[in-house]
Amino acid sequence: MERSIQEYNLAPPAPLWKEFLFLVLIIASIALAFVLLFTFLFGLVQYPDPSMDPAIKDGDLVFFYRYKGSGFSPGDAIAFKKDGQIQVRRVVATEGDTVDIAEGGLIINGALQQEFGIFHKTERYVEGVSLPLTVPEGQIFVLGDNRTVAADSRIYGPIKINDAMGKIMTVIRFRKI
Repeated sequence: MERSIQEYNLAPPAPLWKEFLFLVLIIASIALAFVLLFTFLFGLVQYPDPSMDPAIKDGDLVFFYRYKGSGFSPGDAIAFKKDGQIQVRRVVATEGDTVDIAEGGLIINGALQQEFGIFHKTERYVEGVSLPLTVPEGQIFVLGDNRTVAADSRIYGPIKINDAMGKIMTVIRFRKI
């Protein structure tokens, strides 16, 4: 026995313009979610500097987390703005720590630091801040991993925590092929 469409209680298909409008609303919602996420919670920048080599190479995409509520710890790689440019450096000392650079390398609070992933000797710059230096309240001392070429706190001193944009979450190698 044959049944008609009315017997199955099937609604006729929606007009094409309604389906198109629904698709546009979904795409706009997804785009808005991405804009909000990357405006307020996350950041993305293509890093144009060899100062963090080999951890972050020139041209890599760097994702960072903008939340600064818990502060930064030594060893954290952070993004911040200095002289209008985004820089990425590693935190080596926080407020109250005393930083010095001797012939043996980086000294924090009187202890010589064994830094993993640093392949260049840490040396003082001739023109820069005078060391030893106690990091003031609300500031952090940052160094680049590529210590021979990095412009960092050895030159411009500690940076304000409020100038930090966020903590680096991940790095995506981006090479032009």
